[in-house]
Amino acid sequence: MPGPTSPPQVMNKAMPIYEYIAGDPDQQGCDHCRKGFEQLQRMSDQPLAQCPRCGAPVIKVISAPAVGRSESGYDHRAKAAGFHKLKRLGKGEYEKKY
Repeated sequence: MPGPTSPPQVMNKAMPIYEYIAGDPDQQGCDHCRKGFEQLQRMSDQPLAQCPRCGAPVIKVISAPAVGRSESGYDHRAKAAGFHKLKRLGKGEYEKKY
């Protein structure tokens, strides 16, 4: 059983995806590392130094996080689940959209 200072179990399962590419894509490496690949790793793990397929040196790529709003029907799914959406009209005044 986790102790009082143990993090929640959900946190232990969350692992970020890191991107890697061959250190010198023109000189060595397989198609996998020359084009770049993603690796699921714990934040406490050391960065990869070699391609897992061919052993060529790789470097970690810093990329922008995927942040944004999806237009994939969240409103429709929320409405179907019984949630309500309110639009603010003024100070303390809201209009129910659904």
